[in-house]
Amino acid sequence: NETRLFVGNLPFRTLDGELLDYFSQAGVVSSVQIVFDKATGRSRGFAFVEYTTSEDAHKAVEIFQGKDFQGRALTVNIARPREERPPQHDRGRPE
Repeated sequence: NETRLFVGNLPFRTLDGELLDYFSQAGVVSSVQIVFDKATGRSRGFAFVEYTTSEDAHKAVEIFQGKDFQGRALTVNIARPREERPPQHDRGRPE
């Protein structure tokens, strides 16, 4: 999907609306999804931003890759498809 971007190195306090406003500079954003840790409820420091066209998404990569956002240099690229992963076990305990 060439319209969906991975946006990394986000400050943990970033809100959906702030990302929407910022990334709208490159085109029409159809959705913003900040990823949160299920256990703690805290941001994991990355998000997915989806545009209505692949042209806008590619333009956003050119504009925002490495740019400062709330004091951090963003990592922005076209999102790869989610990989199938084996179920995770408790990391702290031997099985």
